[in-house]
Order: sequence, then structure tokens, then C-alpha cells
Amino acid sequence: MTPTFDLSELLDALDPQVGLAHRHLWLIDLMRWIRGNRDSVPRTLARLTLLLDTLQQRPDARAKLQSWWQVLLSTVDATALLADYGFSSRNAFVSELAERLRLKWLPGTPETADASALFALVLCDAFDARWINALDDATLTRLSELLHVSCADVNEGNCAWVPQAKLSSVSPWQATLLEALTFCTSQIRATGFSPELRLRMSVPARETASFHALDGDIMALQVAYLASPQVESPARQHALQQYLSRLEACRHAAASVYTHLDSNGISVNLVFQLRQLRERVLRVRALLDCLLAASPQASTARLLAQLVTVGQARRSLRALISANSSMLAAKVAERSSETGEHYLTRTVPEYRTMLRQAAGGGALTAVTTWMKFGVMALGLSAFWSGFWSGAAYALSFVMIQLLHCTLATKQPAMTAPAMAAKLKNLDEPGALDAFADKVTSLVRSQVAAVLGNVLLVVPVVLLMSAALQLALGQPMIDAKAAEYVLQSLSLLGPTALFAAFTGVLLFASSIIAGWTENWFVLHRLDSAMRYNPKITGALGVARAQRWAAFMRDNISGFASNISLGFMLGLVPAFASFFGLGLDVRHVTLSAGQLAAAGATLGWDVLRQPALWWCVAAIPVIGALNLGVSFYMALRLAMRAHNVTGVDRARVRYTIWHRWRQAPLSFFWPARDAVPAPQPLKD
Repeated sequence: MTPTFDLSELLDALDPQVGLAHRHLWLIDLMRWIRGNRDSVPRTLARLTLLLDTLQQRPDARAKLQSWWQVLLSTVDATALLADYGFSSRNAFVSELAERLRLKWLPGTPETADASALFALVLCDAFDARWINALDDATLTRLSELLHVSCADVNEGNCAWVPQAKLSSVSPWQATLLEALTFCTSQIRATGFSPELRLRMSVPARETASFHALDGDIMALQVAYLASPQVESPARQHALQQYLSRLEACRHAAASVYTHLDSNGISVNLVFQLRQLRERVLRVRALLDCLLAASPQASTARLLAQLVTVGQARRSLRALISANSSMLAAKVAERSSETGEHYLTRTVPEYRTMLRQAAGGGALTAVTTWMKFGVMALGLSAFWSGFWSGAAYALSFVMIQLLHCTLATKQPAMTAPAMAAKLKNLDEPGALDAFADKVTSLVRSQVAAVLGNVLLVVPVVLLMSAALQLALGQPMIDAKAAEYVLQSLSLLGPTALFAAFTGVLLFASSIIAGWTENWFVLHRLDSAMRYNPKITGALGVARAQRWAAFMRDNISGFASNISLGFMLGLVPAFASFFGLGLDVRHVTLSAGQLAAAGATLGWDVLRQPALWWCVAAIPVIGALNLGVSFYMALRLAMRAHNVTGVDRARVRYTIWHRWRQAPLSFFWPARDAVPAPQPLKD
């Protein structure tokens, strides 16, 4: 907002004796005037220089401003601002999410003694960080001289704890910095004693860190500083080195938790606490720079600019979720990558195995098609029809998994992380060729899987429909339902949109699978099933071990298949309730439905253009199912692996070169191809 007042009006309105809210409102107006239109940092700096020059020429206004500043220091406690601004008051992800929602939705008031709340109102624009960082040494020196007071000049405020003998030698700013260091150190110590973190720290690092000794170190530093605020003494230097070395040991101890998380699952709350601890250590170093640096004014400006930045991020829900879920995304991608390797075909035997597994998946999907039409024939309400359709899908998909068959559309979301892992070290020799190998293997595998699914689901559905006609006197569906299938699957309708939406659901099911497996590992449920006395007492030791191994190997597939089944059934029902009109189009299920419609309508359907529009839609559905889910999974995996700045032109050129040199490799493996090495299992 453009300020509607000038500097003279602002200075004339300055009154140190007005109430708390009006004093703070004047500060907000002053910052709005300095900020201007937020269009130019030099213009803002020129406004600040004009303010300093005007105060130099008007001693009365300068005296009033200094008096106002002393009142502000006496009534507003800046300790929490310096030590805790930008951090969560509780080390929990959910509580921080609720707090950010409160900050975004509820307005603040200038009638406050909380420096953090006042800071958020005064320096409320990201532009403030830019012009504060651009302040030169001369301007910082003038500001320091203007606002310099000692603890003896203020009424208690931030100096209440300073010994009487030191009041004249310590400024309120220095006293606040010392207290903020104590506050921040206590928060680090409390986080280090969190049971969740302490149990996961390595024993040597935990013993070396000595979180409990941090309080003694910061108190020793505080005493040494107050003994000689202006001159660096050997005692102060020793206390500083002792404190910094202890702080570094605590940081290393906390970092050892990441190794445990990598091998035993990741919790968002744990990651949140680790990030909080790391950021607090960085804040401590920034506070020490402001207190002990050779040019404390420049360090103070950097700290204020950083506080502006973290204040903006403090209100961002996207920043919170992105920062604290990136590690979980990495683990999900890593687990999906391990699964995805099994879907890539490199040799002729692997390719034939994929065809057989896909053929089995197609045959079982024919049964799923019959179950789907059976649920529709019951005439249930939208929710229950979707629920039981989802249950039928989930049961069918789980049977496909247990019988070691393949559903084509489940592969891309699993194979994308395996491919992204190859992009992590793109500059290494052979990295581009390895990625091209992954691409050709993926395309080849998808061709085999889709062909196996579709080419078997169609004849099996036709045989089932003929068998039902002979046994019951009617085909799988009636003529009205068959006409509806031809209409709904036509390429002329919204089929392509629905197929892309189904690709999103396929990607979502892979995320649910990775999250569920991570949760299973994090809580050590396989170990609990193997050794818990109640479980072993009920099942027996041998059976409990078999069940534990079975669940560890299949939990990801169960989560993926069950979630996908219910999403395919329920999401259209919920979308219909909200009037969105979304539906799903799965390539194998659509091919089965089209075969059922053709069986009902007979040979005459071959002369109907509607049939061929539906036939043309099948490859489009398959391409969108596969392409959308693969694209979203690849994006997530690349972000999780920190793949940034990838030379996409080099990647595209390598793949295009492979296509020109060996186009057949995208559809059939080379006879001399070597299978990938199998990972060792515990």
C-alpha cells in the first residue's frame, strides 16, 4: 500500500507518552513510509537516508525518537523474537500446521508487548529483507548512533536481569542477545532430550554430545562476557570455544539420527524436530555474530533480514509441507524404486515372463469385469455401488499380486523412481546411457504388459459371456448396458480426460504403498509379529515368523492394490456427489467392458462406428494411464533425490539417438542382454 503521509507529518505525530497500541501504530506507519511502493531498493534506502538527515537537522524530533525508543525497549521483550521467531512452539508437525493456519487466518494486533507479534506487523513484506540486506556500513553506523542506549537509560525491560554494576556498560541490545542465546540453548537441550530423537541417536554420538552440559556452557559464556563486554578476554574466548564445540557435538549427535531413519523408516515428526534443532543451532551462531563480531551492525542487519525471511516462511503451508515431507518422499521413492526394478525387462526370458504374468493379470481382470457388472446390476445407491465396486477391484488386484501376475498400469509409478535414481549422478561416465537403458526397458515392459493384459482380457471376457449365455440364457450384460459402454468409452467423449485422471489415481496408490511400507518399517511391525509373546502364543513361533516375512514382502503391494481398487470405485461416486462428473478409465478394465458389450450386441456391432471409436480409445487410455502416473512419479522421485539442473537436452538427445540406432530395442530385448544383478536379502 502506498503511504498517504509525508515525513514531516510522521515526525510531528511522534509522541513517546501515548498508549502502547498508538506507539506501535506509529512504527508501522514509519516502516510503510520507508518501504514506499516496494518497487526499488535504492529508493527505499534514499528514504531511510532522508529520515536520518532530517533527524540530524531537527534535534527535537531526534530527542523524541530516542525517548520513544527507550520506552519501546522498556515495554517490549525482544528475547523471544531473536531466539524463537520462525520456530514452532511445539516440536510436532501437526501442531505447527495448526499454528500456521491460525497465523494466516487471524489478524494480529499492535496492542502487544510481544516483539515477535509486533515484528510480524512492522516488517511484514518480503521486500524488507532486500533493503535491509542492502544497507551500507555508513548507514548502519548512523542508525546505531541514533538508537544507542545503555541499560542504565531504560526502566528494567530487557535489562532486568543484568547486575547493577554492569548496567552502564551493557546495552539493552547486548542484554537481549545474551538472554536470547540462553533461551535458544535451552530449546536445543530440550530437543536433544526428546525420547524419539534420543533413542535413535548413535550411542557414541549421544555420549559425546552431552546435551545436559549446554546450560553450564552458555552460563559460563554469559558470565565471561559481562565481566568484559568491550574487550575480548582469554576467559571469554575459552568459554566461547567450549560452548561452540559442545554445540557442534550436539549437532553431530542429532545428525546421527538420519542414519537410523534411512534404515528403519522415516517419521515426519522426527524430521521436523531434526530440522528445528539444526535451524536453532544456526540461529545461535547468528546471535553470537551480533554479539561478538568485529562489525556487529552488519551482523545485526543480516539477522533482521533473516527474521523477515523466516517470518514470511512461517506463514507458508507449502514451505512447511515441502520441507518436512521431502525426506519421507525420498524414502517412498526409494522403496518404490526397489519394487520398480522387478518390473523392468532386460533379457528375452524376462520379457517372456512379463508377457505370461500380464496374460495372467488380463485373465483375472476378466473376472473383475464380470464382478463390476454384477455390482451395477444390483441397482445400489452411488456410494454403495462405488464401495462394492472398489471392494471387487481391490480383491481382484490382490489376487493378481498373490498369484504373481501383473497389471500393466501399476508399473510406471514404481519404475519412475528407479529411473530417477540414475539421474542423480548424471555427470558420471555412462550415466546417460544407463538412463536410456532404463527408458527402453520401461517402454519395452509396458508394451509387453499392456499387450498381455488386453490381448487376454478380451477373449476371456468373450468366453465368459458365451458361457453365461449357455448356462443362464443371457450374456454378461444386457443390450442397454452394452450401448452405454459404447457411448461412455468412445474417444469422442471425455475418455481421454478420465484416463489421465486415472493416471493420477495410479500415482496416488504408489504413494500410499510407499508410505504404508515406511510406516510398517518405522514401527517395526515385522519384528513385533515375529517376537511378540501374544502373537507367537496364538500362532506359534514358526507360523509367526512366516507371517512376519510374508507381510514384510507384501505390505506395499497390499496397500497399493487395495487403495487403488477403492479409489477406482469410490472416487467417481464422491465426484458425482460434488457435481464434478469425473469418472475412471483403466485400460485393461475398459478393454474387458468393451468385449462384454461386443458379446452382447453380436456380430452386427462390427458395422457400428461407435465400436471402432471405442477400439481407438483403448490405446489412448493406456498411454494416458501410463504416461500421467509415470510423469508424476518421476517428478516426485527427482525432487526426492535432489535432482536439480538436469540437462534435459542431453537426456532427450541420448534417448532420441537410441531410438534412431536401435528402435527395435524399445519393443524387444536384445538376445545378448545381461540381466540386472539381484540385491542381497537379509
